[in-house]
Amino acid sequence: MAVATISGTAVHYVDVGRGSPPLVLLHAFPLHLGMWDEQVVALSSRWRMILPDLPGFGGTEPLADPGATTIDGFADLVAGLMASLGVGPAVVGGLSMGGYVAFSLLRRHPETVAALVLADTRAGADTPEVIERRNNQQRQVGEEGTDGLVETMVGNLLSDDTKANRPEVVERARALMHGCSPAGVIGALEAMKNRADAVPMLEQVRVPVLVVVGEHDGPSPPDVAAAMADAIPGARLEVVPGAGHLSSLEAPDAFNQVLESFLTRL
Repeated sequence: MAVATISGTAVHYVDVGRGSPPLVLLHAFPLHLGMWDEQVVALSSRWRMILPDLPGFGGTEPLADPGATTIDGFADLVAGLMASLGVGPAVVGGLSMGGYVAFSLLRRHPETVAALVLADTRAGADTPEVIERRNNQQRQVGEEGTDGLVETMVGNLLSDDTKANRPEVVERARALMHGCSPAGVIGALEAMKNRADAVPMLEQVRVPVLVVVGEHDGPSPPDVAAAMADAIPGARLEVVPGAGHLSSLEAPDAFNQVLESFLTRL
């Protein structure tokens, strides 16, 4: 693990493996780069992999002003990290919040993106109902810390099958979520609820795109993923059986198989 200072922020990251094109993976909320451990084991022998902790998660400190945190700012930090590592156009993959950052990276720094992997995410901006829920979560974390939010997220993000039959995955997800700071959570919630609507840019995407979704994803269900894939020229859609919103964590073998198939065709 390493640290690079990008625009005054000390960004914690992993740079492992070799091979081209490099693969940049952006984690979900409220997890950190450790969620990609199974992908590193499966893929780093053939591809160089760069995995950053976004501000407030894992080893990266939150930004000084959580209220000024933006998805575009996250994307700028990722672009800066890539430049500091001499990484040219890369396959950029993001799950959930990481997908929002990937869309911003494509919009703001298109020269950095050779292909996209959009996992358990959506292009549309938050609805008023989701914004209100995020507001409530910010208040909760500000008053009580992150423990209550973590338990809610564990319940909402994992599939019923995972929760009922795979306690080790539930505990791993919970542990990964406990690697977040209150300020980081509040900042990320602020960033997500104010992010730009990416739907208008979908038909203009000109890089290869893989859309991946868990069969039982609640927050970004398969019909949302299918509509997003349909709107992107040439996009490929893969549904991961049995998984919820954290498909790479809940069904890593199936997730890795579709990701590797996509990478080998580039």
